[in-house]
Amino acid sequence: MVRRRTVRIVVALFVTLVMAIGLPAVASAAPSSQTGPQPKVAPALPFPVPPAIPEFDRSFYLPAKAKYRDLKPGQLIAARRVNLATLSVLPLNVDSWQVSYRSTNTRGEAIPAVATVIKPRGKAKRGPSRLLSYQVAEDSTAQYCAPTYQLQLASIPGNLTGSADSTYEGLLINSAVAAGWTVVIPDHEGPDSAFAAGPLHGRITLDGIRAARNFRPLGLSDDVRIGMTGYSGGAIATGHAAELKASYAPELNIVGAAYGGVPADIGALVDLANNNAASGLILAGVIGVSREYPELAAFLNKHMNTLGHALLAGKNPLCLTYQAALAPFLNIKGLIDLPGDPMKYPTPRKVLGQLKMGKVTPEFPISIMQSNPDWIAPVGPVNTLVKTYCRTPGARVAYTRDHFSEHITLAAASFPAAMVWLDDRFNGKPVAKGCSTFDAGSITLNQKNWPAYANLVGDNLAAIVGMQIGNPGRR
Repeated sequence: MVRRRTVRIVVALFVTLVMAIGLPAVASAAPSSQTGPQPKVAPALPFPVPPAIPEFDRSFYLPAKAKYRDLKPGQLIAARRVNLATLSVLPLNVDSWQVSYRSTNTRGEAIPAVATVIKPRGKAKRGPSRLLSYQVAEDSTAQYCAPTYQLQLASIPGNLTGSADSTYEGLLINSAVAAGWTVVIPDHEGPDSAFAAGPLHGRITLDGIRAARNFRPLGLSDDVRIGMTGYSGGAIATGHAAELKASYAPELNIVGAAYGGVPADIGALVDLANNNAASGLILAGVIGVSREYPELAAFLNKHMNTLGHALLAGKNPLCLTYQAALAPFLNIKGLIDLPGDPMKYPTPRKVLGQLKMGKVTPEFPISIMQSNPDWIAPVGPVNTLVKTYCRTPGARVAYTRDHFSEHITLAAASFPAAMVWLDDRFNGKPVAKGCSTFDAGSITLNQKNWPAYANLVGDNLAAIVGMQIGNPGRR
């Protein structure tokens, strides 16, 4: 993926903002066989008509049950073309759609889910298709915070809605598409914006991959190789999808998952955030989980004090930035009018146990990147998670601990490393059985990843000036 020529091209882009080198097109692989109905694809909205927020677009986001209850997980309900943009205002030169599909909640009930799918421009590279499932750290409790809305041209910018991560992670997604990868970005929190409900996120992620495979315009080959990535809230979805794959979606050819800032144990996040800077964000996670687990909602409704109910009402419609800003340094546990630690009561303990990672070792290679001084997702449970995985014969885990970065800075620093690692998996580079742990001063010091950092800058400069993203690419 990364060569010396790449660096020269990126430097030229820096200087001119307009230079590009086109590579000759090659034959496309045969499209994959489809499962289930192929809905008629609705046209994109004409610019400058802004897209409606999901709350006002219920026919697509919350269709009638009759439209999906008899479908299989991952089968398509509806599809439409969309126009995507960097930072909501700079149009992207890609082929993109939104797909609505059937998924399953943690109670086994059919639910609708939505994802954005992006196809690189130009003919596909020779060989198996590459499909990346990118899980954004939505970390919110309202549908208008979801990436399907925030990634669109003329959507309300993330710096206004508070969807900072969806806006920033759009830059990372651009680089993945520029590598020639088809990308699916699921709204993995589901129709109720159930932030931090990991098993739900995992199912929606896997069904989003199925939906992408089933969507004929993407032209994915039968032998498509699938990768997954996500950071922080996106790692909740990625990690649970990795564990659920064998039982929930065994047919998917997932060749690897790279994720970081891992909330391996939500209970540990609550402990760390209590009276700390991240308390506002973690309380939003508690609210999100209660939307998927009615028994927790009943517990909170019964035992929360007046301040707790006021915060619950205030946080219900907020996106990530405002969630974090509302009630930092809060005594979260003090909102429950019960003696002792409320997390030790039967209902919270049971729900938190279901959210904890480490129940099943992923059957494919994984790369985990974690900040050692992480002040949101503590490193201790991640160390335990890796040890748990590595007790399974045949586990393939590469674990990197970064001792310089903290939670937010590692989000940017780890993505190029994930790109390089996933590119090796897509190219069929084998991974030996076993586990490795590497303690890095900073993940950015690994020279193997430097061209990928340059690509990240160059790809987005190219996107800003309207160059097509994908194949034939600049690489």
